[in-house]
Amino acid sequence: MKIRVAVIAVLMAALVGCAQTTSPTTAAALMNLAVVKPGEPDMRYQIEIAKVTEILASELELPPESYADLLYRRGSLYDALGLYGLARYDFHQALEHNPRLVSAYNYLGIHFTTLQEYSYAYEMFDAVLELDPEHPYGVLNRALNAYYDDRIELAIRDFNAALEQAPGDAYRVIWLFFAEAEQDPTTARLNLAKRRLDYANQEWGWYLVDLMLGAIDDDQFLKEYALRDLGDDETPAERMCETYFYLGKLRQLEGDFTTAEVYFRMALSAHVPFFLEHRYAGLELHRTALARDASTQPSLP
Repeated sequence: MKIRVAVIAVLMAALVGCAQTTSPTTAAALMNLAVVKPGEPDMRYQIEIAKVTEILASELELPPESYADLLYRRGSLYDALGLYGLARYDFHQALEHNPRLVSAYNYLGIHFTTLQEYSYAYEMFDAVLELDPEHPYGVLNRALNAYYDDRIELAIRDFNAALEQAPGDAYRVIWLFFAEAEQDPTTARLNLAKRRLDYANQEWGWYLVDLMLGAIDDDQFLKEYALRDLGDDETPAERMCETYFYLGKLRQLEGDFTTAEVYFRMALSAHVPFFLEHRYAGLELHRTALARDASTQPSLP
């Protein structure tokens, strides 16, 4: 699928403002944003939802665990389509029938984080880790919840634990960097560089690490790296959702809040509901607006 490069009309005012306050390479990137066809609802998911719903509505006498599995499956399909309210309802219903359904707790925890219901999210992720201490995403998702809840010490602890589970995962390295940067940006960047040397592999996510380290600028990343090594099971919309989200985080860290907002809106426009980056782009827009407002408040005499 080919991408088209264009200036988005609805963002023109923001882009002009950004061009006056950002570096030349960042301004160039903003004026040449790569626009991809947004992700589309998967017809297979919709058909499967219809089939599962038919089974659930039938008079078949299913064991509670099987009924819970069907509710969970339908909820995960709703979630993938961005129908988050319906997904949460099914996850809650699934747990009524099987209180030990770990994946349902994990999904609900993610949903509560995006809703900024952080206390409920901790409960969900703690349940995940109590039922399955080796769950591959439980600690990571709890770390993300702590990060957005501004409990940075807890976030750093859990991000470190998550990284120990998968040292070659560039995304875990990046999120640990984001958390550490809340305390000491200079030390965080040094730690990021060390982890780059210790853990890097051929996965695409490590290009994002190079972006964070300043080895690649915004314009170069969008032109040369954003769609590099695109897998057979990946779409341009998925990759650009990630690209714009992390560009937004980088600009946010550097205090360029207007540019960050543009990137986060672009991540949302890719419409990949099941991606972490899509889920949290809305939260980041809120955080960025608060940070921008705080930076423009006049200091007290």
